[in-house]
Amino acid sequence: MTTKEETVHQDQHPLEKSNILIEAKNLKKYFPVKGGMFNRQKSFVKAVDDISLKIYEGETFSLVGESGSGKSTLGRALLRLQEPTDGSIFFEGQDITSLKKEEMRKIRHNMQVIYQDPFGSLNPRMKVTELIGEPFRINKIASGKELEKRVIELMELVGLDPSRRNRYPHEFSGGQRQRIGIARAIALNPKFILADEAVSALDVSVQAQVINLMKDLQRDLGLTYLFIAHGLNVVRHISDRVGVMYLGHLVEVGEVEELYKRPAHPYTSALISTNPTPNPRAKREKVILKGEIPSPSNPPSGCRFHTRCPLATDRCKTEAPKLVPISEERSVACHYPLV
Repeated sequence: MTTKEETVHQDQHPLEKSNILIEAKNLKKYFPVKGGMFNRQKSFVKAVDDISLKIYEGETFSLVGESGSGKSTLGRALLRLQEPTDGSIFFEGQDITSLKKEEMRKIRHNMQVIYQDPFGSLNPRMKVTELIGEPFRINKIASGKELEKRVIELMELVGLDPSRRNRYPHEFSGGQRQRIGIARAIALNPKFILADEAVSALDVSVQAQVINLMKDLQRDLGLTYLFIAHGLNVVRHISDRVGVMYLGHLVEVGEVEELYKRPAHPYTSALISTNPTPNPRAKREKVILKGEIPSPSNPPSGCRFHTRCPLATDRCKTEAPKLVPISEERSVACHYPLV
């Protein structure tokens, strides 16, 4: 029998679009490439190249794409964990692009991160009570008995036994360590959480449990997520909207079910076609992409996907398509969209 903890919730919370929580306008993040005898700058890795997007309060916006597409860099740039090269970032309508360190500290508690590695992101020399209580100590919010009380409340909230709070991270399983990371992330009641490959290092059954926990916390605490993942099945069950990235560009953005049922970009279609299906007898045409993803330091001209696209024409080689709406809830960057 399948239990609630073993099955990912299917219901999606209503997407409230009255308020934009985070907005990026023409955001770029370039990394210099140096070489030669004098280690001079030769070129740039264009990890994020002119991206504009909006994330609404209370939604889960997911980013998918192959390794090297720029997903994590975009997420970190939005939080200014990596400084953008160009463009603007707005949080609750405030331009945070050029805020100084002290000014950013005042809003940093509203922007937290859940990292991919639930062990590497935790200090192995600190007990769980110290790890979860650290945000309170750093921000001088609680100490002593009050701090202990808050740690216990957070551990209960994420499904951990508070009696184990004086143990070290290595004494917990991978899923439990990720729950510790989640407890740290929600400690200061943030509005926005970047979940950067937050479940990719976990077993499939544990992934479902952690995703269910994140959805429950989103409902109860009013959280907004930017969820980054490779696994398209995972993304489908937690997302409201999905952005598909390829070589630093957004090539498609849409509501999750519509995007999965009728992908508009050939790259999206290829990603979905290779996604494992629970029914091994189900017939589904696979789209095999040619070659490897090109280097972001030397991207192709025109449409960056044209070197691997089965529908590419001469126009695709010279003219870069813009991300434009094709319906009320869908945008695609393709000269020949599939829908």
